[in-house]
Amino acid sequence: MRFMARRRLLAAAGGAIVVMRAGGGHATDALSDSRFVGFAQTVNDFEIASGRLALARSSSANIRGFANRTIGDYGNAAEQLGKARAEAGVSFAPDPSQPPNTAAILQQLGALHGADFDAAYAHAQLTVHDEAARQYGAYAQSGQGGPLRRYAERVFPMVRDNFDRARLLAGGR
Repeated sequence: MRFMARRRLLAAAGGAIVVMRAGGGHATDALSDSRFVGFAQTVNDFEIASGRLALARSSSANIRGFANRTIGDYGNAAEQLGKARAEAGVSFAPDPSQPPNTAAILQQLGALHGADFDAAYAHAQLTVHDEAARQYGAYAQSGQGGPLRRYAERVFPMVRDNFDRARLLAGGR
């Protein structure tokens, strides 16, 4: 209830439209077009790389199944993003200071094996998908429009579904 009152207040004051955080009660403002493209590409690259790492390092059927799914989902999302980015004429602008720090996560995962890898992978998936669901949701709702917003609107349900699966993978948190 408090969120709705705050949202109305922000809207009345000319503030940005906000989206609820997928895993909590915090709101997220939509990124600029170039920052959204950078964020989305970073997530796509991370999901493909971490999925391949999981296929090489995990013997868990649940982890391997999740990894196979995300490799396919985010490979498709990366293709769609490339087309939307080209159509919108937006350059790639990754922001290493923006969470999640996927390079550090991949480095940590690369040092692990067995059950330690599985636990860290599940936690990483939950963390990255939580942030991805918030960013995609915010951009789908209030991004600048055009091909990138349509991309976010198409991909957001897949991201949200993978967030739900990541939550199960991490033990229902």
